[in-house]
Amino acid sequence: MGNLVAIVGRPNVGKSTLFNRLTKTRSAIVSSEAGTTRDRQYGKCDWCGRDFSVVDTGGWVVNSDDIFEEEIRKQVIVATEEADLVLFLVDVTTGLTDLDMDVAEILRRSKLPVILVANKADNNAQIYDSYEFYKLGLGDPYCISAATGSGTGDLLDLIVERLKPSEGELLEDGIPRFAVVGRPNAGKSSLINAFIGEERNIVTEIAGTTRDSIYTRYKKFGFDFYLVDTAGIRRKNKVTEDLEFYSVMRSIRAIENSDVCILMIDATRGIEAQDMNIFQLIQKNNKSLVVVVNKWDLVPDKGQIVIKTFENAIRNRMAPFVDFPIIFASALTKQRIFKVLEMANQVYLNRTARVGTTKLNEVMLPLIEAFPPPSIKGKYIKIKYCSQLPNTQIPSFVFYANLPQYVKEPYKRFLENKIRENWSMHGCPINIFVRQK
Repeated sequence: MGNLVAIVGRPNVGKSTLFNRLTKTRSAIVSSEAGTTRDRQYGKCDWCGRDFSVVDTGGWVVNSDDIFEEEIRKQVIVATEEADLVLFLVDVTTGLTDLDMDVAEILRRSKLPVILVANKADNNAQIYDSYEFYKLGLGDPYCISAATGSGTGDLLDLIVERLKPSEGELLEDGIPRFAVVGRPNAGKSSLINAFIGEERNIVTEIAGTTRDSIYTRYKKFGFDFYLVDTAGIRRKNKVTEDLEFYSVMRSIRAIENSDVCILMIDATRGIEAQDMNIFQLIQKNNKSLVVVVNKWDLVPDKGQIVIKTFENAIRNRMAPFVDFPIIFASALTKQRIFKVLEMANQVYLNRTARVGTTKLNEVMLPLIEAFPPPSIKGKYIKIKYCSQLPNTQIPSFVFYANLPQYVKEPYKRFLENKIRENWSMHGCPINIFVRQK
C-alpha cells in the first residue's frame, strides 16, 4: 500500500484547494460556500519520486444538527484512522476558533504525525498572524497559500520527509475498473456499500448526495477490481450550481476512466430520458455495459411476464446495441448483488476476446455469401476476407471489400450481429470497419 495523507480542518479553510494543488487536478469541487465537499475525495500526488495518496475530508464539524455534517464527522474520523499523516488546515484570515481547538484535541489523541498548515497567508503580515496557532500544541504552523501555491513546495518536502517509506507503491494498471453510474438516487452508493460491506459512502435519502467520484479497491471472493462511484448525473437544466456542473463533468470522466459501466436503473421509476443520456455517454466512450434494475424488492409483481416486459422495454430504448446483461437486483436486501459482480467481470473479459482469423473467415464468409451487401448503382460489392485487429480497446474487426464506401450502416450491423451470434461478446461494444482490399 502507498502512503495516505488526509487533509482535515473545519469547513472553508481551503482543504479542497490544497487537495487540487497537491494532486494537480480540479477533482475536488471548490466554492466559497462552506461545506461544499461532502465526501472523502481521493487523489494521487508524486513529489521527488515519491507517490502518496491524498484524501480531502469534508468539512469536519463537531456537534451540529446538520445531517451532512454529522455524516462528514464520521467520515473524517474514518479518514484519520486510515491515514499515515494528517495535514491540519487552519485559516490565518479568521484566526483560531473553538472548532480548531476541538479538532486539535482529537488529533493530539490520535497519535498520528500531524503537520499544522496555516492557509491563506498571502503576504508577510499574515505570516505573523499565524503564531497564535502555537496554542493548538501541534508544533510549528507552516504558512502557505493554497490558492496561489506559495509555500506548497516546502510543504510537500516536509510531507515526503515525514512519511514512512511505503512498501511497494499502489499498482493500478491491469486491474479492471467498474464505474457505477446512473441518475441521482438510483442507489449507486448503496450498491457499492453492499459490495464492500462498510459505510464508505455517505448514503442519505437526498438525491445527489455523492458529489465526487470515489475509487475503492475490491479484493474478495477471487475478484480484484476498482469500483468507481460517480456523482449522480443531472439534467442540464438542473445544473444551476457550479457544483452540479462539476459533478456531471466528473461522471463523464468516471465513465471515460472505467472499463465496465454498471448502469443503475430505478425499478420504481422505469427507464427515463436521463438513463438514455447516460447510456449514450457509455456508448460514445465504447464502454462495456451491465444494466442493473435496482430496488427490485419494491416491485409488487415479480412475475416472468413483468421481467420480460421490463427487459424488452430497456432493449427497445437502447437499440441497436441490445447485447448486454440485465440484472434485477436490490442493493438494500443484497439480492443478486454477487451476480452483478460476476457479470461485470465476465463482460470485462469479453473485451479481450480474440477470434482466430481462419475461424472468423470460415464462419463469416459463407454468411456474407448467402446475404451479400445490397448492390448500389448496379455494382456488386464483394467481401473476400476478414480479420480481427490486434491490441484494440474493444474487439474490432476489418472486412476487406472491393467498394467499401458502398457498405452502409445496416449491413455493418448485420455483420456485428453475426459475430455476436457465433462468439461471446456479451455486454461489449464491437467496432466493424470495411476497408479497401
